[in-house]
Amino acid sequence: MSGTKRTGAWIAVASAEHVRRGRAGGFMQVCHGKATPLRRIQAGDRVVYYSPTDRFGTADGLKSFTAIGTVLPGQPYRFDMGGGFIPFRRDVSWWPAAEAPIQPLLHRLELTAGVRNWGYPFRFGLLPVSLRDFDLIAEAMRAAVRDMMAA
Repeated sequence: MSGTKRTGAWIAVASAEHVRRGRAGGFMQVCHGKATPLRRIQAGDRVVYYSPTDRFGTADGLKSFTAIGTVLPGQPYRFDMGGGFIPFRRDVSWWPAAEAPIQPLLHRLELTAGVRNWGYPFRFGLLPVSLRDFDLIAEAMRAAVRDMMAA
């Protein structure tokens, strides 16, 4: 991603069931709990989750944006989820929002417009996105934007 202009806006990828856990706990995890991708994110950055599926390991075709929020201050930290799984997390203030399918946005997003294999970049688990695209997604999700950095 060298040469990519930093926008402070990100798309993270996880199943909706995993995103729901993060929303309930006020955190995000990406790339099976790896720390390196989370270190690319800074406090105050905005993140939206894309969920290709509702349940991890299924092909149920959800293909929706499922959570949106602001990354809070602090570094990635480890959390013991049991069974020897100790992933890294970042704290996030999630905004009130509704899930929104990606399909109606595909032709409008800079990331996907005119791209035949539009899902390919999502395979990386975390990708920067333009502020324009982020705002379009937030609008589709009817997100109530909150500036939690002041809180």
